[in-house]
Amino acid sequence: MLLKKKNIRGYSLHKSSTQAKQQGFLYRFFKTTIRISFLAIILTVTFSLALRAVSGLWSRSKIFGIDDAPEKHAAIVFGARVYSNGRPSAMLADRIATGVDLFHAGKVDYLIMTGDGRTLEYNEPEAMRLFALSLGVPEEAILIDRFGLRTYDSCYRASRVYAIKDAIVVSQDFHVDRVLLTCRGLGLDAVAVSADYQRPNGYSRHSLTYSRLREIPATLGAVLDIIGKAKPETIEPKHPLSMK
Repeated sequence: MLLKKKNIRGYSLHKSSTQAKQQGFLYRFFKTTIRISFLAIILTVTFSLALRAVSGLWSRSKIFGIDDAPEKHAAIVFGARVYSNGRPSAMLADRIATGVDLFHAGKVDYLIMTGDGRTLEYNEPEAMRLFALSLGVPEEAILIDRFGLRTYDSCYRASRVYAIKDAIVVSQDFHVDRVLLTCRGLGLDAVAVSADYQRPNGYSRHSLTYSRLREIPATLGAVLDIIGKAKPETIEPKHPLSMK
Protein backbone atom coordinates (compact mmCIF):
# COMPACT_ATOMS: atom_id res chain seq x y z
CA MET A 1 0.00 0.00 0.00
CA LEU A 2 2.86 2.36 0.87
CA LEU A 3 4.63 1.53 -2.40
CA LYS A 4 1.48 2.31 -4.35
CA LYS A 5 1.21 5.69 -2.71
CA LYS A 6 4.86 6.46 -3.56
CA ASN A 7 4.26 5.52 -7.19
CA ILE A 8 1.22 7.76 -7.37
CA ARG A 9 3.16 10.63 -5.78
CA GLY A 10 6.07 10.11 -8.19
CA TYR A 11 3.75 10.08 -11.16
CA SER A 12 2.09 13.28 -9.97
CA LEU A 13 5.46 14.99 -9.54
CA HIS A 14 6.55 13.86 -13.02
CA LYS A 15 3.28 15.07 -14.53
CA SER A 16 3.58 18.45 -12.79
CA SER A 17 7.16 18.78 -14.03
CA THR A 18 6.09 18.00 -17.61
CA GLN A 19 3.26 20.50 -17.45
CA ALA A 20 5.61 23.14 -16.06
CA LYS A 21 8.04 22.54 -18.92
CA GLN A 22 5.22 22.79 -21.48
CA GLN A 23 3.92 25.98 -19.93
CA GLY A 24 7.44 27.40 -19.89
CA PHE A 25 7.90 26.55 -23.55
CA LEU A 26 4.58 28.12 -24.48
CA TYR A 27 5.43 31.25 -22.49
CA ARG A 28 8.83 31.60 -24.18
CA PHE A 29 7.28 30.93 -27.60
CA PHE A 30 4.55 33.50 -27.01
CA LYS A 31 7.07 36.07 -25.72
CA THR A 32 9.37 35.52 -28.72
CA THR A 33 6.43 35.80 -31.13
CA ILE A 34 5.38 39.09 -29.56
CA ARG A 35 8.92 40.46 -29.84
CA ILE A 36 9.28 39.41 -33.47
CA SER A 37 5.86 40.84 -34.36
CA PHE A 38 6.66 44.12 -32.63
CA LEU A 39 10.02 44.33 -34.41
CA ALA A 40 8.33 43.58 -37.75
CA ILE A 41 5.81 46.37 -37.16
CA ILE A 42 8.57 48.83 -36.24
CA LEU A 43 10.59 47.91 -39.34
CA THR A 44 7.53 48.13 -41.61
CA VAL A 45 6.52 51.55 -40.28
CA THR A 46 10.09 52.85 -40.49
CA PHE A 47 10.51 51.59 -44.05
CA SER A 48 7.13 53.02 -45.06
CA LEU A 49 8.00 56.45 -43.66
CA ALA A 50 11.40 56.39 -45.36
CA LEU A 51 9.83 55.31 -48.65
CA ARG A 52 7.27 58.09 -48.38
CA ALA A 53 10.01 60.67 -47.80
CA VAL A 54 12.12 59.40 -50.69
CA SER A 55 9.17 59.37 -53.11
CA GLY A 56 8.33 62.94 -52.11
CA LEU A 57 11.88 64.13 -52.79
CA TRP A 58 12.13 62.17 -56.04
CA SER A 59 8.86 63.54 -57.43
CA ARG A 60 9.52 67.20 -56.58
CA SER A 61 11.10 67.99 -59.96
CA LYS A 62 8.15 66.41 -61.79
CA ILE A 63 5.41 68.58 -60.26
CA PHE A 64 4.45 71.73 -62.16
CA GLY A 65 1.95 74.54 -62.19
CA ILE A 66 -0.49 74.81 -65.06
CA ASP A 67 1.45 77.53 -66.88
CA ASP A 68 4.81 75.76 -66.84
CA ALA A 69 3.58 72.20 -67.29
CA PRO A 70 4.86 70.49 -70.46
CA GLU A 71 2.38 69.45 -73.13
CA LYS A 72 1.29 65.84 -72.90
CA HIS A 73 -1.13 63.50 -74.63
CA ALA A 74 -3.74 63.48 -71.88
CA ALA A 75 -4.47 64.50 -68.31
CA ILE A 76 -5.38 61.64 -65.97
CA VAL A 77 -7.81 63.03 -63.39
CA PHE A 78 -8.17 60.74 -60.39
CA GLY A 79 -11.54 60.13 -58.80
CA ALA A 80 -12.56 60.89 -55.23
CA ARG A 81 -15.70 61.08 -53.19
CA VAL A 82 -18.99 61.95 -54.86
CA TYR A 83 -22.00 62.87 -52.70
CA SER A 84 -25.33 61.07 -52.98
CA ASN A 85 -26.78 63.95 -55.03
CA GLY A 86 -24.01 63.53 -57.63
CA ARG A 87 -22.04 66.58 -56.53
CA PRO A 88 -18.24 66.14 -56.44
CA SER A 89 -16.52 66.62 -53.10
CA ALA A 90 -14.19 69.60 -52.72
CA MET A 91 -11.11 67.52 -53.48
CA LEU A 92 -12.67 66.00 -56.57
CA ALA A 93 -13.98 69.36 -57.78
CA ASP A 94 -10.44 70.73 -57.57
CA ARG A 95 -9.06 67.81 -59.55
CA ILE A 96 -11.63 68.23 -62.30
CA ALA A 97 -11.17 72.02 -62.45
CA THR A 98 -7.40 71.60 -62.70
CA GLY A 99 -7.77 69.10 -65.53
CA VAL A 100 -10.15 71.46 -67.31
CA ASP A 101 -7.69 74.34 -66.93
CA LEU A 102 -4.96 72.17 -68.44
CA PHE A 103 -7.22 71.39 -71.39
CA HIS A 104 -8.15 75.04 -71.98
CA ALA A 105 -4.47 76.01 -71.69
CA GLY A 106 -3.66 73.62 -74.55
CA LYS A 107 -1.49 71.38 -72.36
CA VAL A 108 -3.46 68.19 -73.13
CA ASP A 109 -5.79 66.91 -75.84
CA TYR A 110 -7.89 64.62 -73.65
CA LEU A 111 -9.08 64.28 -70.09
CA ILE A 112 -9.21 60.75 -68.68
CA MET A 113 -11.71 60.67 -65.83
CA THR A 114 -10.81 57.60 -63.81
CA GLY A 115 -12.53 56.27 -60.73
CA ASP A 116 -15.12 53.89 -59.38
CA GLY A 117 -18.05 53.81 -61.80
CA ARG A 118 -19.26 50.26 -61.49
CA THR A 119 -22.81 51.15 -60.43
CA LEU A 120 -25.43 53.70 -61.37
CA GLU A 121 -25.91 54.61 -57.72
CA TYR A 122 -22.28 55.66 -57.26
CA ASN A 123 -20.35 56.75 -60.33
CA GLU A 124 -17.30 58.97 -59.92
CA PRO A 125 -16.29 59.24 -63.62
CA GLU A 126 -19.80 60.23 -64.69
CA ALA A 127 -19.96 63.00 -62.08
CA MET A 128 -16.52 64.12 -63.26
CA ARG A 129 -17.64 64.11 -66.89
CA LEU A 130 -20.71 66.22 -66.16
CA PHE A 131 -18.68 68.72 -64.16
CA ALA A 132 -16.08 69.02 -66.93
CA LEU A 133 -18.83 69.52 -69.53
CA SER A 134 -20.27 72.33 -67.42
CA LEU A 135 -16.84 73.98 -67.49
CA GLY A 136 -16.69 73.97 -71.28
CA VAL A 137 -14.83 70.80 -72.20
CA PRO A 138 -16.29 69.14 -75.34
CA GLU A 139 -17.71 65.64 -75.02
CA GLU A 140 -15.22 64.17 -77.49
CA ALA A 141 -12.28 65.27 -75.34
CA ILE A 142 -13.41 63.30 -72.28
CA LEU A 143 -12.50 59.65 -71.81
CA ILE A 144 -14.29 57.69 -69.09
CA ASP A 145 -12.56 54.91 -67.14
CA ARG A 146 -15.14 53.32 -64.85
CA PHE A 147 -12.73 50.77 -63.42
CA GLY A 148 -10.09 52.98 -61.84
CA LEU A 149 -10.80 51.43 -58.46
CA ARG A 150 -7.34 52.19 -57.09
CA THR A 151 -4.52 54.54 -58.03
CA TYR A 152 -2.55 51.56 -59.32
CA ASP A 153 -5.51 50.38 -61.41
CA SER A 154 -5.97 53.83 -62.95
CA CYS A 155 -2.30 54.10 -63.93
CA TYR A 156 -2.18 50.53 -65.22
CA ARG A 157 -5.30 50.94 -67.35
CA ALA A 158 -4.14 54.29 -68.74
CA SER A 159 -0.90 52.68 -69.87
CA ARG A 160 -1.96 49.16 -70.86
CA VAL A 161 -5.63 49.47 -71.78
CA TYR A 162 -5.83 52.97 -73.27
CA ALA A 163 -2.22 52.92 -74.57
CA ILE A 164 -1.35 56.32 -73.12
CA LYS A 165 2.39 56.91 -73.39
CA ASP A 166 2.67 60.27 -71.66
CA ALA A 167 0.34 62.18 -69.39
CA ILE A 168 -0.15 64.84 -66.78
CA VAL A 169 -1.56 63.32 -63.62
CA VAL A 170 -3.92 65.48 -61.58
CA SER A 171 -4.57 65.10 -57.88
CA GLN A 172 -3.79 66.79 -54.55
CA ASP A 173 -0.16 67.33 -53.55
CA PHE A 174 -0.29 64.61 -50.87
CA HIS A 175 -1.22 62.08 -53.57
CA VAL A 176 0.70 63.00 -56.72
CA ASP A 177 4.08 61.63 -55.61
CA ARG A 178 2.58 58.14 -55.22
CA VAL A 179 0.87 58.53 -58.60
CA LEU A 180 4.16 59.51 -60.24
CA LEU A 181 5.95 56.61 -58.57
CA THR A 182 3.30 54.20 -59.83
CA CYS A 183 3.40 55.60 -63.36
CA ARG A 184 7.18 55.33 -63.41
CA GLY A 185 6.98 51.70 -62.31
CA LEU A 186 4.49 50.96 -65.09
CA GLY A 187 6.53 52.68 -67.79
CA LEU A 188 4.19 55.65 -68.23
CA ASP A 189 5.95 58.97 -68.82
CA ALA A 190 4.17 61.32 -66.44
CA VAL A 191 4.44 64.67 -64.74
CA ALA A 192 1.99 66.09 -62.23
CA VAL A 193 -0.03 69.21 -61.52
CA SER A 194 -1.37 69.55 -58.00
CA ALA A 195 -5.06 70.32 -57.62
CA ASP A 196 -5.40 72.43 -54.49
CA TYR A 197 -7.54 75.42 -55.46
CA GLN A 198 -9.72 75.31 -52.35
CA ARG A 199 -7.03 74.71 -49.75
CA PRO A 200 -6.79 75.28 -46.88
CA ASN A 201 -10.39 76.32 -46.24
CA GLY A 202 -12.13 74.08 -48.76
CA TYR A 203 -11.06 70.76 -47.25
CA SER A 204 -11.91 69.57 -43.78
CA ARG A 205 -9.02 69.08 -41.38
CA HIS A 206 -10.11 65.51 -40.74
CA SER A 207 -10.14 64.72 -44.46
CA LEU A 208 -6.67 66.17 -45.00
CA THR A 209 -5.19 64.37 -41.99
CA TYR A 210 -6.69 61.05 -43.02
CA SER A 211 -5.51 61.47 -46.62
CA ARG A 212 -1.95 62.28 -45.58
CA LEU A 213 -1.69 59.37 -43.16
CA ARG A 214 -3.24 57.01 -45.68
CA GLU A 215 -0.45 57.73 -48.14
CA ILE A 216 2.15 56.15 -45.84
CA PRO A 217 0.96 52.53 -46.19
CA ALA A 218 -0.46 53.22 -49.66
CA THR A 219 3.00 54.13 -51.00
CA LEU A 220 4.40 50.87 -49.68
CA GLY A 221 1.46 49.06 -51.27
CA ALA A 222 2.17 50.73 -54.62
CA VAL A 223 5.79 49.55 -54.54
CA LEU A 224 4.70 46.00 -53.73
CA ASP A 225 2.17 46.12 -56.60
CA ILE A 226 4.89 47.24 -58.99
CA ILE A 227 7.36 44.61 -57.82
CA GLY A 228 4.70 41.90 -57.93
CA LYS A 229 3.43 43.07 -61.34
CA ALA A 230 -0.12 43.20 -60.01
CA LYS A 231 -3.07 43.25 -62.39
CA PRO A 232 -6.10 45.47 -61.79
CA GLU A 233 -9.42 43.90 -60.92
CA THR A 234 -10.69 44.68 -64.43
CA ILE A 235 -8.62 45.16 -67.60
CA GLU A 236 -11.47 45.31 -70.11
CA PRO A 237 -13.40 46.88 -71.68
CA LYS A 238 -11.33 49.12 -73.87
CA HIS A 239 -12.87 52.47 -74.70
CA PRO A 240 -13.83 52.94 -78.38
CA LEU A 241 -12.48 56.50 -78.51
CA SER A 242 -9.45 56.73 -80.79
CA MET A 243 -6.54 58.38 -78.98
CA LYS A 244 -4.53 60.19 -81.63
